[in-house]
Amino acid sequence: MRVMMFQFLTLCTVTLLLLTGCNKKTDNETGEASEGTPEYAAVAFAQALYNDSDMDEALALSTDRMRRILSSYHTTRNAQRHVMNLKYDKVEIKPDGGNRIGRMQFAEKATITLFFSGSYNDERVEDLRNIHLLRQGGQWKIDRVSNDYM
Repeated sequence: MRVMMFQFLTLCTVTLLLLTGCNKKTDNETGEASEGTPEYAAVAFAQALYNDSDMDEALALSTDRMRRILSSYHTTRNAQRHVMNLKYDKVEIKPDGGNRIGRMQFAEKATITLFFSGSYNDERVEDLRNIHLLRQGGQWKIDRVSNDYM
């Protein structure tokens, strides 16, 4: 009887640990994207421009080409208006969770679609942008931004 009770408690404990481990929630600003992925870099870039107003972070996540373009606009507000062609007062940014075929760990280029949902002058604004990235030195860097979806 004692052995059965011990086995039952052990089984319950292991089951409980497995179930709680599977319910892991991410609290990072980039949603479900893992660090080191193109999705993470794309969302971090947009967060730097919109929510953090951190031009230095946006520059750090950019290729030389994009860095020159961003530097010419001096502020994140100007970069929002001219590079992203989207203006927001408050915005939520999420990467496309579409089914990716292939292994990004071996890719040198990636295109990530970001969903922007927020407000500007108290009006709701929702839009998409394609972020084109290149892998440089093992890091994903933003090379250009486009609004063509096909």
